Amino acid sequence: MASLETNYMGLKLKNPIIVGSSGLTNSVENIIEIAKEGAGAVVLKSLFEEQLNMTANRTFEQGDFSNYYPEALDYIQNYSSENDVANYLNLIKACKASVDIPIIASINCMTDNEWVNFAKKIEDAGADGLELNVFVLPSDPNKSSKDNEKVYFDIVEKVTNIVNIPVALKLSYYFSGLAKTMEMLSWTSIKSLVLFNRFFSPDIDINNFEIKSSNIFSTPSDLAQSLRWVAMLSANIKCDIAASTGVHDGKAVIKQLLAGATTVQIASVLYKKGFKEIPIMLREINNWMSEKNFDTIEQFRGKMSFKQSNNPAAYERVQFMKYFSGIE
Repeated sequence: MASLETNYMGLKLKNPIIVGSSGLTNSVENIIEIAKEGAGAVVLKSLFEEQLNMTANRTFEQGDFSNYYPEALDYIQNYSSENDVANYLNLIKACKASVDIPIIASINCMTDNEWVNFAKKIEDAGADGLELNVFVLPSDPNKSSKDNEKVYFDIVEKVTNIVNIPVALKLSYYFSGLAKTMEMLSWTSIKSLVLFNRFFSPDIDINNFEIKSSNIFSTPSDLAQSLRWVAMLSANIKCDIAASTGVHDGKAVIKQLLAGATTVQIASVLYKKGFKEIPIMLREINNWMSEKNFDTIEQFRGKMSFKQSNNPAAYERVQFMKYFSGIE
């Protein structure tokens, strides 16, 4: 049996499969089942910055919420009152007492305001790590790409100055200079980049004239986006990479590891098939490693990354030409 052990953000994992932050990771019962089925670690369902700000008694008039429409304010207020920080801290403590895999807390945030002080409480509750899911959609024409990117660096600086546990940064590919920004973020005190998070995808109900969500779950075809950037960045950034989105079987995990990922996060496949899919994926990885005569993940991690090319974009261009023009 091959060894699937890996180190992620300084944490020892028995395998590289991490159950990502979702509604599936919001209860002790589910975390126990996830650990039982063999996951290497778990990221708890996110606390939202709005919840933290409400808990800190930050009024809408004084904060960033003054321009929200009334329905949004009502939702935030009700949502926050039902999902407060105390419950989240208790969840961390209960999970740590119930399972022996790393428990990573999560905060979904968009500014570097007062909420960052709660990061210390999360650490004190026993979390093994903290994942910051930064939600900054560059949709404001009054803000430059530099303004948007500064938010990420400010959040990272403030949080890593407060906590000693490892911090991961989960973010999207909405950057004008993605490769350079990722490289610069890896020079900070974070221990991992998680590529990528999923934004809310809007749709329109043409009968009821309402905005609704679409594409809630990822599909296997979504793998290509993160796979490309993991392969291009893995040899150049100075921290771990957790690949996320589009991983629905063991083969996809293997591909991300070959591209250079340290770990792989899954969620949508568990919604569709249940937690029993975790050991199926692990067996698939083990069987492949045995077939290829790999004893450890380190023997093949990054084997298919773009690190051999001084100009990965040129490499991509060549592959593009081969595909579309039939050049052999």
